[in-house]
Amino acid sequence: MEPGPHREHVPPPAAQGCLACGLADGSVPLPGGTLERTAHWTVEHCVGPFGVGTLVVKPLRHVTGVHALSAGESAELGPLLTRVAAAARAAVDDCEQVYVCLWSHAGRVPGHLHFVVQPARAADLDRHGVHGPALQAAMAAEGAGPDAAAVAAVCARVRREMARRRP
Repeated sequence: MEPGPHREHVPPPAAQGCLACGLADGSVPLPGGTLERTAHWTVEHCVGPFGVGTLVVKPLRHVTGVHALSAGESAELGPLLTRVAAAARAAVDDCEQVYVCLWSHAGRVPGHLHFVVQPARAADLDRHGVHGPALQAAMAAEGAGPDAAAVAAVCARVRREMARRRP
């Protein structure tokens, strides 16, 4: 099938090697499992170094930029990000603020669009002595991923918080 003007043809995730697609379709193990799935989006715990309780909100289909979101994807995005940020704030101890930022590059190549929802914990802010993008850079440089048991525990709390906030 040829791609149309508003539809991107995407090879199967295994063929394209997209980690985000693999985590979403189950071909790559996902610590904590899927936290919520809507018609167009999935919510997961981040597999990167941004700390326990950092979540990822990403489209189910392989999309590399906000400009390429469908009307349905766009309509769900704002309310979902609000719910996820509120759930993260409530579920993560020591949270002073919740950062929400877009990531869509991998090796300077546009990759699967995803929003990182990161609880800015006082302990992380104090340990690194920075905040905002500098905190993310410091945590990335440190490279330490969260403990699997801690991820499972926070995911259980996030699920409860997400359910409480479901419209």
